[in-house]
Parts: sequence; structure tokens; C-alpha cells
Amino acid sequence: METGEARAARPLILALDITGAPHGWISWQIALGHLASGRIDRSLGDFSFTFHGGQSRLTGRRSELTISSIVALRGRNPRGWEPQAPALSNVLLFQRDHHLCCFCGAQRPAHALTRDHLRPLSRGGRDHWKNVVTACRACNQRKGARLPEEAGMGMLYVPYVPSLYEGLILRNRRILADQMEFLRSLLPEDSRLASWRT
Repeated sequence: METGEARAARPLILALDITGAPHGWISWQIALGHLASGRIDRSLGDFSFTFHGGQSRLTGRRSELTISSIVALRGRNPRGWEPQAPALSNVLLFQRDHHLCCFCGAQRPAHALTRDHLRPLSRGGRDHWKNVVTACRACNQRKGARLPEEAGMGMLYVPYVPSLYEGLILRNRRILADQMEFLRSLLPEDSRLASWRT
């Protein structure tokens, strides 16, 4: 197990329910609160982080708490276990599509990309995961308010709704290797994120 200081990493902790199903990301502060109140059933991560507190007047010893990068919490998920797709945002969309333009294949930074609606909103399309792809500005302008086939533009990949587990991966920019390995093991076989490097 590796140990790091709170000041250095400020990690997000992957919280699981008692059955081992991912519940979401929690801050290290909330994780320490769960640890101090006895709500952590077990620790699963390969990494641990030690946080130091003050000194005891009675013993002179400095307090410390160690939290793992993956923890299973006692109790029930108040929302119940309802797998839900992540909310659509440009940040998550560009990550889902690996920052690749669906039409020309160019890989660009986020500021040079746009959300393209395959069926334009002006023609009854919806702002939904299965109707949007990442496009560079030039391709988005070239396509305009047309369907890809009307614009003569082939698609390099098909849009899809990310699973709950993909959503957890997409939401954490500083995911640790053990957290990625755990979540990747739960991904559907056809997920583009299954081969994502940490």
C-alpha cells in the first residue's frame, strides 16, 4: 500500500455500497467522516492516504486517519440502486468520444470542439447521448442543419449512452489506477472506455 499526504493528492475516493456496487465519488473529507463514524465496512483500494490531525494533550501523540482509494460503506444507498446514465455535458461528451471529430477524425483540445446534433434540433432532434457526437468546428459548420448523409459526411463512430460505470470514469479527471481497474472490470464489452489508458 502506498501512503500519501492529504496536501499532495487531494484524491477522490470511490465509494461502493455494501454489496460492492459503485455508489459514486466522494471527497477525502467525507470519506474520513465515514471512517470516523464507523460507516466503512471494508477497504478495497491499492492506494491509501494518511491524514494527520492535532496532538493529544493526554498522550502527546498526533492523531492520524488512513483512508483507502476504494471503500465500501455500510447502510443503503438512499437513492436505491438505480443505474442511470450521466447527464449530458460537453466535457463528458468529448471524453466519451476521446476528443475525436466524428467526421474527419481529428483529435482536438476541448476548446476547438463542438457538440454536433446528428438530427439537428431545428429538425426535431433531441439533445440526447444517442443524437450527439463530438465534431471539430469546421465539420460542424460544413454539416450545418443537415443530416450527415445529406451533407455527404461519413461517421467514424456511433454515439451511445454511457453506462453508470462509464459515467463514473468520465466524471473523475484524476482517477487512480486501482479505481480505473475496478470500474473498467464492470464496463460493457462494447464500451469505448474499456481500452482507455489511465
